[in-house]
Amino acid sequence: MTPSARIGFNQPFPEQLAFFQKKVSLPTDAWDAITKAQHDHAFVAAGAMRADLLNDLHEAVTQAIAEGGTIAQFRTQFDEIVSRHGWEGWVGSDSKAGRTWRTRVIYQTNMATSYSAGRWAQLNDPDLLAERPYWRYVHADGVASPRPLHLAWGQSRLTLPHDHPWWKTHYPPNGFGCHCYVIAVRGPKPGDATLPPIGWDELNSRTGELPGIDKGWGYAPGATAADPLGLARVVADKSRSLPFELAADFLAEVRGGVEPGLWAEVERYLQSTR
Repeated sequence: MTPSARIGFNQPFPEQLAFFQKKVSLPTDAWDAITKAQHDHAFVAAGAMRADLLNDLHEAVTQAIAEGGTIAQFRTQFDEIVSRHGWEGWVGSDSKAGRTWRTRVIYQTNMATSYSAGRWAQLNDPDLLAERPYWRYVHADGVASPRPLHLAWGQSRLTLPHDHPWWKTHYPPNGFGCHCYVIAVRGPKPGDATLPPIGWDELNSRTGELPGIDKGWGYAPGATAADPLGLARVVADKSRSLPFELAADFLAEVRGGVEPGLWAEVERYLQSTR
């Protein structure tokens, strides 16, 4: 097992940082403008449409990941960035409680998903898989108001092969504020659940997600991070949703934050899908 695979929960580690640093800042006007695995390639903050603003927010989260920064430290940076860029009218800006909520969502969501993506990279290391090919769902017991299904999965010690379809949709976090995680094990122990609960693969007609999954969270963070066309698809989908003039401005802004070799891949994809 590699040394990084032994790093404890909530501690920054190289795979987590590498995942987040590769994300491209993507202007969006709503939290659901991109969905699920698209978040493996794009950093967004709903309502942040300017590249310089987004890049500064991205850098603030990157610093928090790299240094293990607290949410209080991030809030200080957030206030300075918002003031410097004159960003007004963002959701939560009209009250202290709103600011507290918005900064918590940005900080916790990005810290949790980057951690999870880093762990995905570690858990799929061939040497580790050869030794521990099963994954166990673990519920974080310190959560004040646990989700009943998440708690049940943890209490049953749900243990499945690493390539079971369950992990494509239920690899945590499975919603805002979810602190569940996965550990690698050699195999199930007596009493462990070795099959997902009945009905786990039946979609909720209201959310479009499977049971226990918040809207937009039915994916495995980090699973598509190595896909070279992932970013291209996100950029293409976004640009096609905009009027021609705005699409050109959008592409110019995104290009400024993308490594030239990767941008060449994006342009090839855009040409091939027109």
